[in-house]
Amino acid sequence: MMTLIRRELLDNLMTFRFAAATFITLLLVVANTFVLITDYERRLASHNEAVKMHQRQLQEKITYSAGEVRVDRPPNPLSIFNVGFDKRLGNEVRISHRVVPSLWDAGMHGSDNPFMDMFASMDIVFIFEVILSLFALIFAYNAFAGEYESGTLRLVLTHPIGRGKILVAKYMSAMLCLIVPLLISLLLAIILLTTSTAISLNSDDFLRIGGIILTSVAYLSVFYLIGLLISAATRRTSTALMLSMFVWGFWVLVYPNVILTVIPRLESPEALRASAFNRIENIWETFDRERKHYLATDDFPGEDWGYDLRGWGSRGANLMGNSQRLLYTYRSVMNFEGFGEKDEPKMPHAQKHFGFLGALTIDAADRTWLIRKPALEEIFIQPADMERIWLKLSPVGLYDAATQAWAGTDLLGVRDFFHAARQYRQSVINYFYDNKVFESRQWFSGDKGAADWSGLPQFVFQRDDINTNAKRALPDVCLLLMINVVLFIVIFLIFVKTEV
Repeated sequence: MMTLIRRELLDNLMTFRFAAATFITLLLVVANTFVLITDYERRLASHNEAVKMHQRQLQEKITYSAGEVRVDRPPNPLSIFNVGFDKRLGNEVRISHRVVPSLWDAGMHGSDNPFMDMFASMDIVFIFEVILSLFALIFAYNAFAGEYESGTLRLVLTHPIGRGKILVAKYMSAMLCLIVPLLISLLLAIILLTTSTAISLNSDDFLRIGGIILTSVAYLSVFYLIGLLISAATRRTSTALMLSMFVWGFWVLVYPNVILTVIPRLESPEALRASAFNRIENIWETFDRERKHYLATDDFPGEDWGYDLRGWGSRGANLMGNSQRLLYTYRSVMNFEGFGEKDEPKMPHAQKHFGFLGALTIDAADRTWLIRKPALEEIFIQPADMERIWLKLSPVGLYDAATQAWAGTDLLGVRDFFHAARQYRQSVINYFYDNKVFESRQWFSGDKGAADWSGLPQFVFQRDDINTNAKRALPDVCLLLMINVVLFIVIFLIFVKTEV
């Protein structure tokens, strides 16, 4: 067995294809890693600037109602391996008691450089998907067909050697030759990452990189076995090479780009949109009725929400609606200037009113979210999940999904940020309740002292631990391994029954 492996290994190492695979992979990975690190540093600098700007803008607001808390999602350093959704989805969200934040309410910040983005879109996994999968087929196309033509296989089988051992030897030697450029290029990429002052990798990150390496090996093995299957089923190297190039072009280039246009996107029924829209509208209409009822029954004469305060515009509550995003927010328009001694007796009434209004707004926003969440899931997430299922019918789709999960740049990894933002919103609301912010004078006026933002809870976003990444990646990794097992069994059955 060791003699067979040594023979096959030397045959592969001494070929031009091995040198080409190693040189091209190293060149592309190392060169692109420089671009990816620069792109990450640019995004991280933009993130830090946005955090400072939002903090400065918040501190400048003298009333709590005028303050706008914004939280920002930092770029993922492992997006260098697979960028996934890290750059495609929003990284800035507004925290307000008026609305529960979601993925569809996020904004984007960062200076765009189209020339840089064009190169930064080629992450390391993309290079492995395209280049190493091609070399895997090139290593395999003549493994059997070439020996059929030259008669070498017939000579080898004259010795007491089982065909299973020959198959295992060819597989192990070729995979070792493919793993060499994979590991060397990744090692150089990791060294470059550690030399960057902007990138800090912890032990979990190195375990995630290990998961990416494991998935990459399984992915390359699939393509090598596909090429081996073609080589075992054909008798001519030219035919095997032609079929291998066709398979590679279809799975790597054609299928991922065409499947999304061929498969019709299921549109959500208009009845669902209309139903959710009407239910949300009813919530805010109920909110407005309760607000007007409070004004009509409180201990201040009249129904003026401005309480006849001098300099305060008598503009009522405004319901803002957007039928496409199913977002309703309550916004009150206030003027904080011009209060005098005659306005002081009215201030307790205004404070009591906004204390009531704050709790009422939070309750309406929470009930709105209970409608928005399932509606948005059905309208946007379910069609996207269906598209990902179709993409996973190819090895490329499985590999891309698994490496995204390891890196934390998949859709679930990005949505974790918005889950943390919703938890932070609740912390801010609890802080407002504990300090009676809604019923304080600083909620709507800064004439007796500005709002104190120093005690506001700080937002901290931590990426999920390695166990969560592994749970999300392992189903796709297991599917890749199952494909390997099935292909190996099929190749063995064909090889055993083939007349040499």
